[in-house]
Amino acid sequence: MKIAIGCDHGGIVLKDAVIRAITETGMEYVDYGTFTEESVDYPDYAEKVGRAVASGEADRGVLMCGTGIGISIAANKIKGIRCAHVTDAFQAEMCRQHNDANIIAMGGRINSPEDAYEFTKIFLTTPFAGGRHLRRVEKIAALEK
Repeated sequence: MKIAIGCDHGGIVLKDAVIRAITETGMEYVDYGTFTEESVDYPDYAEKVGRAVASGEADRGVLMCGTGIGISIAANKIKGIRCAHVTDAFQAEMCRQHNDANIIAMGGRINSPEDAYEFTKIFLTTPFAGGRHLRRVEKIAALEK
């Protein structure tokens, strides 16, 4: 599985932990930046990662900004993206299991690197439950039409 990652300056503190979780899970990643703490605009990175996931270039994505909120809002503007802003392990699990989220977003100012590592591992290893949840995901997709 290939994972697209991206962050702004506020989320860069989580990037190493996310990369470690991805590689320890045996997956590949593509890093769409940013690569410094210089101020940048989070929608640019949400777009890069969102388009990679929506096109199938990547299977899933991980986004990081200061809070995780702005970057998740931006990513969700891209057709086919179901980006979940997660702040705990339960949300990381449920967004995959019940919502088939294809991107998670976290915040460098509210989550620790340890959190980011744990949430990423959970997100990458939790399967979608399907069943009644599939019907709901299909209804979400219908809203994009």
